Amino acid sequence: MQESEGKQVATPSAAALASSIVVDEQSRRDREAQADEPDVALVAPQTSMKLRDGLRVGGFSVATVLLLFTVFEEFDRVAMQVLGPDIQATLGVSDTVLLGLQSFGGVVLVLATLPFAWLADRRRRVRVMSAASALWLAFVAITGSVVNTFQMGLARAGSGFGASARVPIGPSLVADQYPMAVRTRIFAIEALGRPLGQVLGPLFAGAIVVAAGNDAGDWRVVFFALLIPAGLTILWSFTMKEPTRGRQEQQAVLGESVVESEAEPPILLSAAFQRLKKVRTFYFLVVGIGVLGFALIAVPGAFNLLLKNTYNYSAFTRGWVGAITWSGALIGIPLAGRIGEKLFRRDPPSALRMMGMCILFYGVFVTVGLRFHSAVVMIAFVTIGNAFQGAAFTQMGPAISAIVPYQMRSQAFAMVGVYIFLMGGFFGGLLAGGLSDAHGERTALTAVVPPAALIGGLLIIYGSRFMKRDIALTISELKEQQAELRRLQNDPGNIPVLQVRNVDVSYGNLQVLFDVGFDLRKGEVLALLGTNGAGKSTILKAISGLVMPDRGVVRMNGRTITLVEPQYRASMGLVLVPGGEAVFSSMTVEENLLVWSRQIADHGKRKEKLAQVHETFDMLWQRRDQRAGSLSGGQQQMLALAKAVMLDPELLCIDELSLGLAPVVVQDLLKIVEKLKEQGVTMVIVEQSVNVALSIADRAVFMERGQVKFEGPAQELLERDDLLRAVFLSGAGA
Repeated sequence: MQESEGKQVATPSAAALASSIVVDEQSRRDREAQADEPDVALVAPQTSMKLRDGLRVGGFSVATVLLLFTVFEEFDRVAMQVLGPDIQATLGVSDTVLLGLQSFGGVVLVLATLPFAWLADRRRRVRVMSAASALWLAFVAITGSVVNTFQMGLARAGSGFGASARVPIGPSLVADQYPMAVRTRIFAIEALGRPLGQVLGPLFAGAIVVAAGNDAGDWRVVFFALLIPAGLTILWSFTMKEPTRGRQEQQAVLGESVVESEAEPPILLSAAFQRLKKVRTFYFLVVGIGVLGFALIAVPGAFNLLLKNTYNYSAFTRGWVGAITWSGALIGIPLAGRIGEKLFRRDPPSALRMMGMCILFYGVFVTVGLRFHSAVVMIAFVTIGNAFQGAAFTQMGPAISAIVPYQMRSQAFAMVGVYIFLMGGFFGGLLAGGLSDAHGERTALTAVVPPAALIGGLLIIYGSRFMKRDIALTISELKEQQAELRRLQNDPGNIPVLQVRNVDVSYGNLQVLFDVGFDLRKGEVLALLGTNGAGKSTILKAISGLVMPDRGVVRMNGRTITLVEPQYRASMGLVLVPGGEAVFSSMTVEENLLVWSRQIADHGKRKEKLAQVHETFDMLWQRRDQRAGSLSGGQQQMLALAKAVMLDPELLCIDELSLGLAPVVVQDLLKIVEKLKEQGVTMVIVEQSVNVALSIADRAVFMERGQVKFEGPAQELLERDDLLRAVFLSGAGA
């Protein structure tokens, strides 16, 4: 028998405990199975829509401007390749320096997508993209005016930086601007920009040079001529309106556009990346594309060297061959857009599987083509391979838009470029270069392309099995957002200080929290109870920002802080007292308090708070010259509490208040907590002792194996014998 407060609790048998575990686990699996089968109609409408109707609804501006931006940026890059010999003669540089200048802008483009993704979540995306494109155009003009290598390097870096804004912003604009029934075809239209630029770029550059007189210095005219059409397009982009974020998903799932009542705090970029990596479909998608990047980055450079060294093609001829190899994509991309949309409407994972299959075919055709020594046959196979590559990437935008919450789309698309560069761009270039020097370009490409395409394609196909579940989680977040906003509209004066909704947390592949949720009103004290390993400390870390949830929402005073950095939460009044080592052990007590007080900007308020700590924690002040590490466990806990109180928290989270402390010390801590409660401080306290919890808490949440088993008034917990027996009251009570 276990006994507490005169109440007897029967010890459960091993069979009963085992049965309880089996039942709970089966219930959890049943819920996950239901989540894996979302209503596909919510994200992929069953009724088709004509492209012109979709363009009429969303407007022609966004699709056309993004297409033209891509075309003109390709013109810029192609001009550098086609006019390379003339630029080389003017600047007097070697082949190595010329190739470095040609690729430098691309490197900067990939790296700059991250800051633009960060900026896009804080400013109007249309304005950011338009301003960045204007910057790109300015550096295109500088490219035509350079007189030395250093200036050319700066010009190419600047053009790459300006062009990078479109990478994370363009797809997110498409996803928000156009109905879901035509979204895949709109993404295909945008994707047409690259092959159009590759095919028309040599024509554009050649025609301008011929019209200018075909002299060696006339390469500059090409970049100046690009200013006119690109400049007009940029002016057009400044007239575009900013679409509401997540509008299309909200309309499809909720039947209305939900507008947040207050500006949300900025999402921490690293936190968004952590969350994105936990979206299983997205994880396998970007890793697959990153592996494919070994081929995507290595093929153009090595293929051009092959044409030069084996077939003695001039730079101008290589430019034309490059245009031919991309001509097949002009057919493959629109076809894939139409087929992929039908597949997505019927079964979303099948569209992603089609992407993986297209990547596999890309690898097959490029590899087979390289084995032919006939230039015509080789070019024909590479052309077909590029058609499959272009077709594959038409499915990336719709897939990411469906599985990633709309608040993180810019970061998601930026992450694709980062994976391509960090995985494939860097290591793929080194590998291909080393093999090329040792065995020739043909052997190098044959060694790199097949495994990159095979592994990349299979990873994407494998990741498609998680797509329905990820879509379901996105839908559930939208529905929860709608329900919360409606509740606030109906009762605006009753906003909880803390809301935790549907939170899952994993450490690697081990999931430790399952659908955790509770509310906390102003002035309440909530006790989090449960056995060791129940997930109590983990949910506190998710609330304070020390771990990022796999899914779910955390709000403070109605504002979503799920992916907000811990420092921002602290500025909002959320303070955590962590369990265990929560002091600077090598510093004295006074130094601990002084260092912590520097977070208070106002000098007068800082002195006031230090005086308040002196009054409230007199025992600590008597030991102000003693090293914190030499204090007893209870005294260290008191110092940690004093540091937290000094910041005047609105929401105070205390992890393991009484763990390992003597009863007399616990009583001293409880007196302080009671005083804070009288002052109206809202608190969440993690406890193992039911007796301690019930002495201070208004409400209790009981957790077991990462799930909430009870939420309600603390005294009602005593009526739940099935829960209390797990805590073994006689051993945990204070």
